[in-house]
Amino acid sequence: MTPPSTSSTGSATGSAPTKRRFRLQTDPFVFFTATIFVAVFVAGTIAFGSRARDLYSDASDTLLRNFAWLYIGGFSVIFVFLIGIFVSKFGKLRLGDDEDEPEFSLPVWFAMLFAAGLGATLLFWGAAEPIHHAYNPPRGELEPMSQEAITQAFEYTYYHFAAHMWVIFVLPGLAMGYFIYKRKMPARISSVFSPFLGGMVYRWPGKLIDAMAIIGTIFGLAVSVGLGVLQINAGLNIMWGVPLVGWVEVLIIVGITVTASISVATGLDKGVKILSNLNILGAVLLMIFVAVMGPTLKVINHTTEAFGIYASSLPELMFWVDSYNEKPGWLNSWTAFYWAWTICWSPFVGMFIARISRGRTVREFIGGVLALPTIFVIVWFSIFGRSAIEMELEDPGVLTGPVVEEGNTPVALFALLEQYPLYAVSGTLALAVITIFFITSIDSAALVMDTFATGEEAKSPTYYRVAWAIAVGVVTAALLFINESGIQAIQEVVTIVALPFFIMQGFIMISLLKGMGDDYAASTRVRTRRWEKTDTPEKLEKAENKPAPGYDKDGNEVEAPEFEYEEGDGWKLTGNVTVETDDKK
Repeated sequence: MTPPSTSSTGSATGSAPTKRRFRLQTDPFVFFTATIFVAVFVAGTIAFGSRARDLYSDASDTLLRNFAWLYIGGFSVIFVFLIGIFVSKFGKLRLGDDEDEPEFSLPVWFAMLFAAGLGATLLFWGAAEPIHHAYNPPRGELEPMSQEAITQAFEYTYYHFAAHMWVIFVLPGLAMGYFIYKRKMPARISSVFSPFLGGMVYRWPGKLIDAMAIIGTIFGLAVSVGLGVLQINAGLNIMWGVPLVGWVEVLIIVGITVTASISVATGLDKGVKILSNLNILGAVLLMIFVAVMGPTLKVINHTTEAFGIYASSLPELMFWVDSYNEKPGWLNSWTAFYWAWTICWSPFVGMFIARISRGRTVREFIGGVLALPTIFVIVWFSIFGRSAIEMELEDPGVLTGPVVEEGNTPVALFALLEQYPLYAVSGTLALAVITIFFITSIDSAALVMDTFATGEEAKSPTYYRVAWAIAVGVVTAALLFINESGIQAIQEVVTIVALPFFIMQGFIMISLLKGMGDDYAASTRVRTRRWEKTDTPEKLEKAENKPAPGYDKDGNEVEAPEFEYEEGDGWKLTGNVTVETDDKK
């Protein structure tokens, strides 16, 4: 695979060359704004400890208490918007030139989508979330672990991880893919706002947006990596007695970061692609193992029902904001936080899936990125979730004890696998898959953050991209190791940072509509075969033998001439054209 041209004209970036200060090969404003903010946050959190945490907590609680409805309703509006684009005339447009074709096959494309989007998240919550909600039902006075509570648990689990979690990746990804590869603008999220900002996207307003995208990516990914490190440490503890202490967590982060740095140095079509394929293979093997070793028939039956459960519950849940305050705080702790967290790293995932989707149509992009992960998510949670539920029903407390009552959510997957044969094999496979997922997440994020900082793909030296990968590891390690409440602090900051990103989504929708509308060719009239009065067998035969417009007499499609605009010469008609005139005039 060859990256798009990065010349200053007629390129994937389309930006004029700019003089770099401080000998940086990235934009100084974007680079220093992002790095200084992250450094100040880490230093302040460590230095001020509980006082910083109190500040983050108060601000986060205030936002979630007053704006949870905005996140939840907004996600659903975006979902409806994307469905509208999918079925509209714009669905035929390509993310690139009209002649471009996809660079990756469908299986490879999905594997890379899965790895960058939420692979590690599924491993963390696959068994844990259904158990949490079945034991503490979100709505109503349901008996814990009752059939009604279990059904409700799966309704919310599917809602949280299926299509709605992906809409916030699809929207910015679609917009960036369109403006970067169709309009040849710089490979930055700020390019999406050109219908509003015009030339200011190349100045400080646009650069500020790009810096915010990098900041959001670092914090959003730090939450994921931090939770993943806790899960890996929990697995090592159960399997081999490795202590649950800070220095072990730091060693895990170092190992993941070093491997991610090696992967990012090899590029998108080597390191990321190979690891993504290993990811999906390992995840599928683990899923099959649980389905076979667990209550197989119940899992199959539940998976069949799951699509109906999701389809029937979604219309209500997608707009449910607990207006009667049935379970105070639940919505903020789960749904609203999920959406805020997802928003933060949506620029990274969006840019990554835009990059691997170049050449696909808008309809392929929306349909593929929403439908394929949704199907996989429903199957995944049906297998892991139902297996965990059945195990808890047979032996009450075996999972709810450590996972819910003790609050040790990271242990859920390994506590489930421990109950099955071949735990040494399955547990090792789980650790490997989790680790690879985080490696691919970090190296994908490093590629994207470097692109945001430079405005071009693969322009800067490799060590720049390696530095961004290391930055994610350092932020996570510093907060986990030095401050025992670091992960909680990051989660709260993610909630705060998410609000401006969410507001941007409204402008992105308007900008995308305007851009597509401006670029879409004028619709031609429907043309059919012209018929004269047909009142004899001879006239009927002659009329039926006459080819329809666009076809020759043998029924072969004829290439239609097209109008092309050339500056200075105006519109020109290209192709072979025969002009017939009336000699009498």
